Amino acid sequence: MSANLIALIVVVCTFGGALAGMQLRRVLPDHHFCTDSKDTVKITIGLVGSMTALVLGLVTASAKSSYDEVDAAVKQTAVNLLSLDRLLARYGSDASEIRTVLKSAIEGRVEEIWPELVVGGGPATGRLKAPSQSQEGLADRIAALSPNSDAQRALQSRALDVAERLLEQRWLVVSQTQAPVPAAFLVILVFWLTVAFGSYGMYAPVNGTTTAALFLGSVSVAAAIFLVLELGTPFEGQVKISGEPIHRAAELMAK
Repeated sequence: MSANLIALIVVVCTFGGALAGMQLRRVLPDHHFCTDSKDTVKITIGLVGSMTALVLGLVTASAKSSYDEVDAAVKQTAVNLLSLDRLLARYGSDASEIRTVLKSAIEGRVEEIWPELVVGGGPATGRLKAPSQSQEGLADRIAALSPNSDAQRALQSRALDVAERLLEQRWLVVSQTQAPVPAAFLVILVFWLTVAFGSYGMYAPVNGTTTAALFLGSVSVAAAIFLVLELGTPFEGQVKISGEPIHRAAELMAK
């Protein structure tokens, strides 16, 4: 289910709860709105609101931290790609084929994940796959080179280290983008929010100002949940990690 649809469901549930509370106010006896009743409801809903704010804040912070880590890994990957390409270029003509294969693979990944950066690119898949056998075989290709001097042996060793780091970064990024927000968490959070907004509507005066305020509040909490979901999918959606570092690296490779 997309983040946009989930955010819309949150708006419907929370604002619907507020409207239901307004309707409930009209049918409940007056003694349900005495001072003691109001104080009890305020304390209870205050607890629910505090739990909701705490959980939502922690999840947002966690999602933002994970997003920043993936973003940093993408930028570091671009640096390592350029470093690997230059090491292979210094190795000599024997590594030309490896450089060409590497450049082609990176251009394919950019076109798959960030098609907007490529002229005529197709729709983005938004799913970062695990390293393929050809990508994992890059280190084997480098290891299969036959250096003819100490300089080439040193360059081969450094290139192997960089290639292994690239694979490690790729697995790290893949592992951090395969943890969507659990459905149970969303259901419980939306339930808490619906209960809270229902109580707000029940004790709020019925007029245009309070209705508008409750609607804006519903949109605001839906936007917060939308951000959490978007940050959890850094390679798709509206909040997407920039592919410009990888794209720029691909342009500079094999030159």
